[in-house]
Amino acid sequence: MNQESKLSSREREIMDLVWRIGEATARQVQEALPDKPANATVRTILRILEGKGYLTHREEGRKFIYAPVESREKTAESALRRLLGVFYNGSVSEAVSGLLQMKDTNLNADELERLEEMIRTAKQKEKSNP
Repeated sequence: MNQESKLSSREREIMDLVWRIGEATARQVQEALPDKPANATVRTILRILEGKGYLTHREEGRKFIYAPVESREKTAESALRRLLGVFYNGSVSEAVSGLLQMKDTNLNADELERLEEMIRTAKQKEKSNP
């Protein structure tokens, strides 16, 4: 996947849809979008996403069935690694600190507990892999 290829809002919307359903034809994407763009527009965007390395396709008769090259999680991990490298010199603690210092960051008790558990797990992992 071309890591430098940014997605437009429409491309992101289509990727979210394809990730959610697993694979889709242009017609399925068109029907699932709220504003029902023209089929030719959807096909063009699907080809662009394929060119950027986000989608692949297989042919079934005359239909092209598109599927993500990577899972949403894998794509998000790659984007997060780039973000860490560019803005935080690869420092996870600096990135987390930045997130927590944002004005609109309001964590509920469950989220705080989850973060604490993740920290405990990371500490245990560090102890077992010196």
